[in-house]
Amino acid sequence: MSKAKLINANLNSANLTGATLTGINWAGANLDAANLSMQDLSGFNFIGISLRYANLSNSNLTQAKLVNADLYEANLTGANLSGVNWTGSNLSSANLSGANLSGADLRNADLSYANLEKANLQGAKLQGANLNGANLDGANLKGAIMPDGTTREE
Repeated sequence: MSKAKLINANLNSANLTGATLTGINWAGANLDAANLSMQDLSGFNFIGISLRYANLSNSNLTQAKLVNADLYEANLTGANLSGVNWTGSNLSSANLSGANLSGADLRNADLSYANLEKANLQGAKLQGANLNGANLDGANLKGAIMPDGTTREE
């Protein structure tokens, strides 16, 4: 699937484990319940994509654009999400335990009831984010800008 245009494509429940996914434009695509675990998706454009219930565990999404994306109850355990732009995205009830979100832009994202246990949020931008009911046990928030605009020093 190299260099394919999958704009607004419906790939609901697709198993893409092991697929070559370089150069694909996914903008607006539906990948609900898709299996994208252990994929290198760094720098990809996922603007407006639906990844509800998707499995992205242990994937590399470094510097990807997920603006206004829907990842409700998505599995992102152990994923490298450093520098990802999540502005305005829905990550409610998502599992981000052990994920690397250092330097991520999570402004105005919905992280309500998300599992962020032991996640690295160092330097993340969380202004306006909804963290209601989120599990932050053991999370690294050093230098993160919190929803109220304050910066965590610890």
